[in-house]
Amino acid sequence: SFKYAWVLDKLKAERERGITIDIALWKFETAKYYVTIIDAPGHRDFIKNMITGTSQADCAVLIVAAGTGEFEAGISKNGQTREHALLAFTLGVRQLIVGVNKMDSTEPPYSEPRFEEIKKEVSSYIKKIGYNPVAVVFVPISGWHGDNMLEPSTKMPWFKGWSIERKEGKAEGKTLIDALDAILPPSRPTDKPLRLPLQDVYKIGGIGTVPVGRVETGVLKPGMVVVFAPANITTEVKSVEMHHEALQEAVPGDNVGFNVKNVSVKELRRGYVAGDSKNNPPKGAADFLAQ
Repeated sequence: SFKYAWVLDKLKAERERGITIDIALWKFETAKYYVTIIDAPGHRDFIKNMITGTSQADCAVLIVAAGTGEFEAGISKNGQTREHALLAFTLGVRQLIVGVNKMDSTEPPYSEPRFEEIKKEVSSYIKKIGYNPVAVVFVPISGWHGDNMLEPSTKMPWFKGWSIERKEGKAEGKTLIDALDAILPPSRPTDKPLRLPLQDVYKIGGIGTVPVGRVETGVLKPGMVVVFAPANITTEVKSVEMHHEALQEAVPGDNVGFNVKNVSVKELRRGYVAGDSKNNPPKGAADFLAQ
């Protein structure tokens, strides 16, 4: 069935090229979490899109293709697998899940030695980056057929499930969705001043200007007077929304849209940072330390 493979590749152009281009924000619920997928593309031309997506994530799910020759192309010196894993770590995404995809197209199909070979190679590479492989879930999947996505696959009886160890304790499971439920929610700095970098700005008929982004620190509430740096535009927040529901308060980690008064879409840009006008609003830095 198409239901997993095409759920994210929705644009016609993307289907024709068989890759994922823009950062699509998709939402679903697991037993434990609301999950927002920021689908970052795995194709060299689109690395800029991938960077803006990854910087908002709590956890990275690295999808590597197990097909003959495909994995080798991805992990090669100029393939995307290495670059995306490195970018995720560098941008502060410390939790990682590896989905070894297209297990249906290995030689022979659903091959255990192929999965183990890929696991070994990817483990060795991500360790060099800074991830601890013992804390990284590796799960063999087929997005196309749905193997090990939501339910354990009957096609891979050799796979007894995954288990990880981290300082917060051990976790285990069988599927990709189990791995999502094992993500540890990062501590959310609500006590710090508001910082909300804009990911996009929309003009929505009947509502007006709606900037969208993730609250990094502090809280965002309707009625607040926010200032957008560096343009120094001040405006009142009319409403805040997430998952199509109105919020009385957005906290760090929330990807939200918020409606602002008397500001046109043309005045705001991706990369501007919203802050609370009354509590240490963002200002330009003379210098900063880089990692």
